[in-house]
Amino acid sequence: MRHRSVADLMTPTAVAVQPGTSFKEIARLLDEYGITAVPVVDEENRPVGVVSEADLLRRHTEKDGPSTAEAMMSSPVVTARPSWTAVEAARLMERHRVKRLPVVDADGRLIGVLSRSDLLQLFLRRDRSIQEEIREDVVVRILRLSPAAVHIDVDEGRVTLSGTLDRVGLGPILVRLCETVDGVVEVEDRLTYEPGGGDGPEGAGEPGPPGGEATPPPAAG
Repeated sequence: MRHRSVADLMTPTAVAVQPGTSFKEIARLLDEYGITAVPVVDEENRPVGVVSEADLLRRHTEKDGPSTAEAMMSSPVVTARPSWTAVEAARLMERHRVKRLPVVDADGRLIGVLSRSDLLQLFLRRDRSIQEEIREDVVVRILRLSPAAVHIDVDEGRVTLSGTLDRVGLGPILVRLCETVDGVVEVEDRLTYEPGGGDGPEGAGEPGPPGGEATPPPAAG
């Protein structure tokens, strides 16, 4: 399975300001581009902070000190790397309670911005795409089952699994793997199992005696 990365979801940077950019210029950029915050970069295009609408409103209310990006920005800035998964980026946002992450390359230079709305794209995947990924990557490639072994129904990102498996242990594994697929909201398990199906490779029931020796037949009476 290939999870979409930060590079797949981020908005390539079109807007950034310098530390000396004025209050009015920042407000104009936010309005013109329909964004709620803008990264502040140094002369080498490395992020040093972020100025948001909240920062502008706070400075307008306080009316104290210089109204430049450097004076208003939140710093130090929390950044993400393009190779990260969406889950890694989302956890970082939650940990630092931020709504957006400047994305930097290996040299620390700004290459994009990832926002919460960008992450929501994961849940806008078409149900058919989710269904195909579960069938081809999870059922066939990872679990090596026949594609006909599991019926996969996807409705608005909600996955329902049904069918009959020969091993009880496969069900929880299949559910967990489906939950990691991009775009899946929840998974409902309606799977059933063949009678006597165990966790062994052949779906055998009770394990044999220690040492793998066969149990001798009862003595003739």
